[in-house]
Amino acid sequence: MASSHGRGLVHLAAALDQPSAYDARPYVEAALLAERGGLDFVTLDDTFAQFGLDALAVLSQVAPATGRIGLVPTVTAPHPGPFLVHAAVASLDRVSRGRAGWRIDVSTTEGEAPLVGHRRLEGHAGMPDVSLSVTGPAIVTQPPRGNPVRVVDVTDGPALETAARYADVALVHAATAAQAASLRDQLCSMAAEFGRRPGEPRILARLLVDLGDGEHAAAPGHGGGGPRQTAQGPLYRGGPVDLAELIATWHGDGIVDGFHLTPAEPLRDLERLVNGTVALLQHRGLFRTFYPGSTLREHLGLARSANQCAAAGGAP
Repeated sequence: MASSHGRGLVHLAAALDQPSAYDARPYVEAALLAERGGLDFVTLDDTFAQFGLDALAVLSQVAPATGRIGLVPTVTAPHPGPFLVHAAVASLDRVSRGRAGWRIDVSTTEGEAPLVGHRRLEGHAGMPDVSLSVTGPAIVTQPPRGNPVRVVDVTDGPALETAARYADVALVHAATAAQAASLRDQLCSMAAEFGRRPGEPRILARLLVDLGDGEHAAAPGHGGGGPRQTAQGPLYRGGPVDLAELIATWHGDGIVDGFHLTPAEPLRDLERLVNGTVALLQHRGLFRTFYPGSTLREHLGLARSANQCAAAGGAP
């Protein structure tokens, strides 16, 4: 099966989450490391004000310290309401000059409405930026480079539908190439039914990566054998060389457009990812050696999206 937008370069993203961080400094350092490796974007979950931090505030401090890498927070409380959520993310997009996205978590636990981050919504119509036609005071000017990129974590059926219909990037959980291919087929088929353009959404496999043991300590099912399913999701444990081979194979076979990688040990594994895996992919001509564009949409090869929120809110 061919990649939905050709077999161009791999797209790579990484999670910046650091449970022991007390201020924005470690996130700035990690984002700069990821940017040095040319990654498309980094993500950061909302900590619910743990140590006084939240993802949007942290990445707003990361933005002026970086120049190219995309910044994708999970936006949760205390950002109530679709309009205010959009206003907050649009502000990050302006500060970062078009490098912002937002990660949308869709939960369908029995008895609960779907969530964005951890905010209850009433079905898909309540999704911030379903079409971004939400009402509110005309205080949000259109970001100069279009809507921030929407990233949806695909964990179940309803999330699959949401991603197919609205996402720019879908993160799929798959421990095998066959699982990833099946999810991709479903997403592409549903996206076509919703009238999406070919290649939308971009599909990234989400993996937890533990690069601490090196190539020679890869257990069965890891390293050259691929990821293993765990309670935390698909886990790769091995070295940077085998991880580069896994990425190259899945991408080359048209299974995914790239990977979203969560370091098991934040700084150690991110450094080994950049200096090892990314360097190997660059050497093979599979990953960029510099950023040809300046916005996240350009990194991902996405068309500029019109912002309808400002128009709906009465902006000229």
